[in-house]
Amino acid sequence: MSFDGVFTYAITKELQRALVGGRISKIYQPFPHELLLHIRSHGSNYKLLLSAHPTYARMHITNETYDNPHEPPMFCMLLRKHMEGGIIEAITQVDFDRIVIIHVKTRNELGDVCTKQLIVEMMGRHSNIILVDAQTNTIIDSMKHLSPAVNRYRTVLPGAPYISPPSHNKVNPLEATEETVVKKIDFLAGKLADQLVATFMGISPLFAREVVHRAGLANRATLPKSFMSLIAEVRNEAFTPCIYRGQKEIFYALPLTHMDGEVQSFATFSEMLDRFYFGKAERDRVKQQAHDLERFVTNEKAKNEKKLMKLQKTLEEAKQAEQYRLYGELLTANLYAMKRGMKEIEVINYYDENGSTITIPLDEQKTPSENAQSYFQKYQKAKNSLAIVQEQIERTKEEIAYFDTILQQLETAAPKDIDDIRDELIEQGYLRAKATKQKKQKPRTIELERYVSSDGTDIFVGKNNKQNDYLTNKFASKDDIWLHTKDIPGSHVVIKSKQPSEQTIIEAAHLAAYFSKARHSSSVPVDYTRVRYVKKPSGAKPGFVIYENQQTVYVTPDEELVVRMKKTV
Repeated sequence: MSFDGVFTYAITKELQRALVGGRISKIYQPFPHELLLHIRSHGSNYKLLLSAHPTYARMHITNETYDNPHEPPMFCMLLRKHMEGGIIEAITQVDFDRIVIIHVKTRNELGDVCTKQLIVEMMGRHSNIILVDAQTNTIIDSMKHLSPAVNRYRTVLPGAPYISPPSHNKVNPLEATEETVVKKIDFLAGKLADQLVATFMGISPLFAREVVHRAGLANRATLPKSFMSLIAEVRNEAFTPCIYRGQKEIFYALPLTHMDGEVQSFATFSEMLDRFYFGKAERDRVKQQAHDLERFVTNEKAKNEKKLMKLQKTLEEAKQAEQYRLYGELLTANLYAMKRGMKEIEVINYYDENGSTITIPLDEQKTPSENAQSYFQKYQKAKNSLAIVQEQIERTKEEIAYFDTILQQLETAAPKDIDDIRDELIEQGYLRAKATKQKKQKPRTIELERYVSSDGTDIFVGKNNKQNDYLTNKFASKDDIWLHTKDIPGSHVVIKSKQPSEQTIIEAAHLAAYFSKARHSSSVPVDYTRVRYVKKPSGAKPGFVIYENQQTVYVTPDEELVVRMKKTV
């Protein structure tokens, strides 16, 4: 794991320098597991993100923008009551664990000065954020409640005393020496990295593997020196925030010489965490919120694919219409040679210049005349169904393409986009609107994602069909440049410029490719043209357009470029 005691030590030092002495001006809870503290410190404004997410627990200063719920959750309102306007006196790490305490000096209802502690426990699925009265060590409230029935070691409920998570009697590595390592590690037992993790507090397998790697031939002489060398880097705050991209993407506070692959360095830990978690936590929230939608759309697409196969089979049968007509005419000409009970008859094909014979299957239960009439009826049915089946095939293909587009939009959607997609499916008649006694809500305003190219040109992206329609048909000017992946489901992209530079067009093409089904492909074709050449056919589904006078560029989606270009509107 990347967020271990070492990394917690590093991020705590960074937050101490930036936030201690600052005043908490606003507190928000944009999502059930995340808090956002707006802090004015040393003449600057900061947004401190605190997360107790079971997978993405963390704390850091963020530049990302989060949408807040219309009504704040109860825990958020309680924090506002106790902490807004308070001064951050200290930010401390508990021992060398993944627990950080934000000490806030504030005033109670009587106006007396008091101290509150906001304790952030970043421990995977056991992560929590707890507000404690420092004078009495009593829990005021917490993001997650733990009753005695759930956890016998400690209770996390309002009014209960705060008890830290168990430390498992591990050694604090900042207090260790080479002798400590020699005494605690059994060099004959092997698995030295696992032993380091089991012995020292806050040590992750990542750190332990680095110790063993730097030790070379790990033994009583080399391993303690390697361990203490890394601990010295921690004590001296010789940190280098980096993201390592090998078989999987990880981040850490110290140089990892045992890691292969691309390395990206950052100026601060907060900047690195913002980049590392870009889209990850949001993607997880979208999966939770849109699970039912994704399942519904996938099932509808599968139904239409089965329907298409049946229609194509029917089409093949319908194409046999001329064969049925031929059979009917030949049987009519040969009624004299037929008798009831015959299974087939071989007759001369008068329409063949060579005068070849043809064998015609018969229904032995029917008379010769009824057999002939049966083939004429099949001919008429096949002839009439041919046009209908072809029309149904086109409609079914449109349905499949539409559901493909919705699935792509769910892959790249932000949580705020899910309601738009759900509303669209209701409007199109695919879903039923949920019955509600509440007053009819006002239509949501459509918000587009804004990006800025390297030369300062604004680029806007639609993340769902409602946004795509609004962006292309209302927001964009006729001479703006419009982009879309060629024959691939994706977002509409508009460059707000009549004469954008070639570099801006390429960067906008990267956005179009990134927010498409071809996000993970290379050399993605992206068409671009002026908005005036983009038309929405009458009766077309949301987001569907046709266009002309286009040119095509090929790009490989670059997430780094997308991150650099993203701006808030």
